[in-house]
Amino acid sequence: MSQFYRSLETYQPLIYIGLILWGLFIARNMVRYWLEWRNSVYGLEREFALRRLIRSTLFGFAILGLILAEFFITAFVVPSLPASDVIATPTLDLLLTPANTLAPDAATQAASLPTQAAPSGMGGCVPNQIMITSPEPGAAVSGKIELPGTADVANLAFFKYEVSSMGSNIWATISAGDKIVKDDTLGEWDTVTLPNGDYFLQLVIIDNAGQTIGPCVIVVRVENQ
Repeated sequence: MSQFYRSLETYQPLIYIGLILWGLFIARNMVRYWLEWRNSVYGLEREFALRRLIRSTLFGFAILGLILAEFFITAFVVPSLPASDVIATPTLDLLLTPANTLAPDAATQAASLPTQAAPSGMGGCVPNQIMITSPEPGAAVSGKIELPGTADVANLAFFKYEVSSMGSNIWATISAGDKIVKDDTLGEWDTVTLPNGDYFLQLVIIDNAGQTIGPCVIVVRVENQ
C-alpha cells in the first residue's frame, strides 16, 4: 500500500491534470443539463434533464473527492511513511565518474581555472549548490538528527533527501522541501526506524524543467542503542 501512496506522489502532476480536465468536462455537461432543465416545457423532458443534471453533479463531487484525497495522501500520508519503507529508484555508483571529452583549447582554459572540490567521501556534491554539510562522510549517527546543507540552484522546483542501505538499489525518501536552502537546515532524519549499519544518504534536486541535479551522496553509519 505504501508503494501505491508513493506512486501517487510521483505522478501527482499528471493525476491533477487528468482530474481537472475531467472536472471541466463534467462542469460543461452540468451547465448544459441545467439549461435543458430550465428551458424544458414538458414534464417528462424536465424529468430527464433533471436526472442527467443530478448524475453529472454526483460525478463532479466524486472528482472533487479524488482531488482532495490526492492532496491529503501526498501532503500528509507520504511524508509520514517510515524511512525503512523503501521504493525502488536507480542506484548511484559512487565509483563511476562520467567522462566528458573537451576540445584542446577548452581543456587548457578549464585547467587554468580554480576548482572547489567536495570533501573526500562524497559523490556528486557541489559546494554552494548541492551539499550535505552534516553528518560528515563516514560519521556515526543516532536518534533524530538535523541535516544542514545547501540546495541552491536556478529554477529550483523541490529537493528531497533519501536513504538506502549499503549494497541495496532501493531508496526511501525521508523528506523534501521546495525552498532554496543556503548553509541551513534541510530537514530532520529520525534514524531510530532503521537497523544499525552503514547507509547511503543522498540529496537530490529537481528543477522546474523536471531535470534532476545531483545526487549528492555520503556514507554514514547508524548506531542506535
